[in-house]
Amino acid sequence: MTATKKYSELTNLDPFFDAVEKGLSGLVDGDHFFDFVADDITYDFRYRYPGLPEKMVGRAELLQLFAGVCNIEVLNSYSGLVVHKTTDPRVVILEFDVEGKSLRSGKPYENRFAVVITIENRKIVYWRDYMDSLAAMNAHTP
Repeated sequence: MTATKKYSELTNLDPFFDAVEKGLSGLVDGDHFFDFVADDITYDFRYRYPGLPEKMVGRAELLQLFAGVCNIEVLNSYSGLVVHKTTDPRVVILEFDVEGKSLRSGKPYENRFAVVITIENRKIVYWRDYMDSLAAMNAHTP
């Protein structure tokens, strides 16, 4: 699956978006990650990474961040998708890996994600992100 024309500037991250789309299949509406996201989403980064805030609120702010990430990395694939349903039917946990290349350093980029997602009215309203920040820092450091 690839990004819709509406989000063509984000194609460098398609494997990330595809993993989320597959993991949330049947739970959200839309054709792309940013169609799934509520206008007032809260996106928490549960790790420290230089230049990233700890929290973002709002779809527009998140879209701007992801557009910036497209300038520093390109993803080739995702793997290892595991979907965990919880006792709260609104909450889903996804685990997956991505592989690609840092455009900054030219090094391979491999990362692991675990994300806790809350869905209301078929939109993502809360995203708690656990990424391997050391892997990202190592890949993007020349």
